[in-house]
Amino acid sequence: MSPLAPSIACRVLSLDGGGAKGFYTLGVLEELEALLGGQPMWQKFDLIFGTSTGAIIAALLALGRSTADIHCLYKEHVPTVMQPKSAKAKSAALEKLSKVIFPTETFKDVKTGIGIVATRWDFERPMIFKGSVKQAHGQTHSFVPGFGFTIADAVRASCSAYPYFERPILTTDKGERVELFDGGYSANNPTLFAIADAIMALNHPPVSVRVVSVGVGVYPEPRRLAARLRALLARSVIDVQLVQKTLNVNTTSMEQLTNIFFKNEIPIVRINDTFHQPEMATDFLESDVTKLNTLYQRGRQSFAKHEAEIKTLLNIA
Repeated sequence: MSPLAPSIACRVLSLDGGGAKGFYTLGVLEELEALLGGQPMWQKFDLIFGTSTGAIIAALLALGRSTADIHCLYKEHVPTVMQPKSAKAKSAALEKLSKVIFPTETFKDVKTGIGIVATRWDFERPMIFKGSVKQAHGQTHSFVPGFGFTIADAVRASCSAYPYFERPILTTDKGERVELFDGGYSANNPTLFAIADAIMALNHPPVSVRVVSVGVGVYPEPRRLAARLRALLARSVIDVQLVQKTLNVNTTSMEQLTNIFFKNEIPIVRINDTFHQPEMATDFLESDVTKLNTLYQRGRQSFAKHEAEIKTLLNIA
């Protein structure tokens, strides 16, 4: 880890969920990486937390991949994952993708602190995959990195936005069967969980923690269906809107709670701009390559608006 300013003991990077809208996140992060001199993110952040699409990006960053590499992977694979119509086909594409980009990696391979947020279907509570026992909140004697799962399994669980993806069933290192689904239902914005690790598990005083929290942008709802088909497919339309609304409400709720608890103690820069133009209409299932490239460009522009804040936050001259 590169030397930090004396007043900064723990730098946190938190990445929201949002499916294909992760292209916006990558636009932000490529600019952030350039600001940091092109050095790997794992060398600049002590904790990298991610949910859903943010989990993919967080895991790759923690393993040492550059944002440019991740952007190439997204351009190649994300449209393929989002295009299938059935949950079974989408899930098969997601599983294939996770094994392609994380063929053998486990949580023992990460180079910095990590948190991958998923949700347990049976217990109705978060399940957060971590690499270091230092991040454990109790039960340290039985801690196993990532509960014994591979990074591919954890990321697939975090990204399984039910009902559009099937819920994966995995088995822990202790033989426990767990049924998981998208981490966005627990914490689509994982900043609060990351801060909890920084101050409660790693014992950093709040005043020494710095947080960069990156969303996926807020957009108008898309109108994918012709009017003559909407009546026949109303149930599907409602479901997409309901899932998207649920994730959005979760995101803003977590953001508000973070501000309530830590606004006056922990400096946080939040990048998650809102776009009102009709041509920006999209959701987490977006597969149009042109639209995804636009989201990426918007992310870069959003970073520019917050660049001065980031420099101050991270003590960059």
